[in-house]
Amino acid sequence: MDKIDRKILAELQGDGRLSLTDLAERVGLSLSPCHRRLRALEQSAAISGYRAQLDATALGLGFDALVFVTMRDAARGTVDAFEQAVAAIPNVLRAQRLFGDPDYLLQVIARDLPAFQQLYDDRISTLPGVQRLSSTLVMKSVVENRPLPL
Repeated sequence: MDKIDRKILAELQGDGRLSLTDLAERVGLSLSPCHRRLRALEQSAAISGYRAQLDATALGLGFDALVFVTMRDAARGTVDAFEQAVAAIPNVLRAQRLFGDPDYLLQVIARDLPAFQQLYDDRISTLPGVQRLSSTLVMKSVVENRPLPL
């Protein structure tokens, strides 16, 4: 990956809807070489996809919580079952396995406190292998959806 590839990636992080013509112009390439580089970046998985960035609050999903999960044990089967079950919950926007305690950090979004409570009681607390849950509410997001530093 060279300087031009990084420039292509930076431009697309800023605006994923750029036309190929506009992208080529911004990075200083003609259309054909820009297209080849773009396809190579997609094939190498440097670009994993394109999507619209939505505003959760505007869509009625203004309740954001972080849930810390401590597992009963670290057996492969337990971990696999937990990860598959948590991946099936649409309200879990992010699930990260951590070193140390707790074992996982989940970012969960819901309409409001009652909706979160129901999700917490019915789905999250019943996930396989969970020993303990602890949650905290997000007061405000200071940095989010930041482009990767290229």
